[in-house]
Amino acid sequence: MPIPMPKMKTHSGAKKRFKRSASGKLRGRRAYSSHILEKKSQKRKRNMRRPVEIKKADEPRVNRLLGGK
Repeated sequence: MPIPMPKMKTHSGAKKRFKRSASGKLRGRRAYSSHILEKKSQKRKRNMRRPVEIKKADEPRVNRLLGGK
């Protein structure tokens, strides 16, 4: 059975920003981590280095951008 055309393309910006974990969860960078860092505590900035799970409300949109269901 032929694949219907045109195919879905992965969003270039999204594929650079989000990763799917082995268990299927979406992970991305934390918000508020790129500027105005002087007033944020060391602990807060340190925790921002680690990626965070994408919120349930945003999952369908990110999935669609990544070419998922």
